[in-house]
Amino acid sequence: MIKAVKFVSIPVRDQDEALSFYTDKLGFQIITDQQFNEKQRWIEMRIPGSETKVVLFTPPGHEDRVGSFSNVTFMTDDIDQTYNELKTRGVSFSAPPTKQPWGHFAKFVDPDGYEFVLSTK
Repeated sequence: MIKAVKFVSIPVRDQDEALSFYTDKLGFQIITDQQFNEKQRWIEMRIPGSETKVVLFTPPGHEDRVGSFSNVTFMTDDIDQTYNELKTRGVSFSAPPTKQPWGHFAKFVDPDGYEFVLSTK
């Protein structure tokens, strides 16, 4: 039976720029960075302390998906602390931490224009 999501793939325009953002600003760790074909590398990263993996790869013919809607929500234990730390690292937020009846969240943007949600459990 299915046990987990192995990875989430995020199509990107510039793998080097995206890799820098996800490692330097978000703190993800590189698992694999190897040549895939003549145009791209297979870049797989891990969120520290988690089994969740993120891949920076654009399938051929899907370049038009770059920067489109993202349905990825990242989780943190302390949204205010994480928000402040990521802002200090230069992460751009489109919405500051906000409490709603259904949860506490903020929204940030990556270099390709994806808007991600940062939320508490």
